[in-house]
Amino acid sequence: MIKRALSDHSASIIDVGGGESTLVDDLLAQGFENITVLDLSPAAIEATKKRLGQVAERVRWLVADITQVELGQRVYDLWHDRAVFHFLTEPQQRVAYVRQAARAFKSGGHVIVGTFGPEGPTKCSGLEVVRYDADSLHKEFGARFRRVDSSKELHKTPFGTTQQFLYCYCRVE
Repeated sequence: MIKRALSDHSASIIDVGGGESTLVDDLLAQGFENITVLDLSPAAIEATKKRLGQVAERVRWLVADITQVELGQRVYDLWHDRAVFHFLTEPQQRVAYVRQAARAFKSGGHVIVGTFGPEGPTKCSGLEVVRYDADSLHKEFGARFRRVDSSKELHKTPFGTTQQFLYCYCRVE
């Protein structure tokens, strides 16, 4: 979905909850130049920096809670989140998250959010989660976010279990 959304490798990307994910590795390898990784865990950020070595200097790193951090206005062309939004179980957390996203986008920006799908687990890492189908996830974001596509994926965990994920891709009007 990122390749579909962006052809300009100088586009500004934020990976919300990027932690120890290898997405940043892939984006750098594909030539993307303006990447921010945000995560709540300083240990996860440090592990990824260590894995990347000197290449990590090409990334902007933020240790913060996405519902509370002050992101710049109209900074990002693409917002990516795989598995943060479904941990926001309180309505006010989701409203704060969507407000952050709406504020941080450039006009015509892209949003890709992955959450547990309707058949996904009800808990993850011992924490309650909210499961979504495409309509209910899009409803959380509202009319300003125009849904372009959605898909479901079965994710195989390192523990050998399978989890259903839902991905929604929206354009910001």
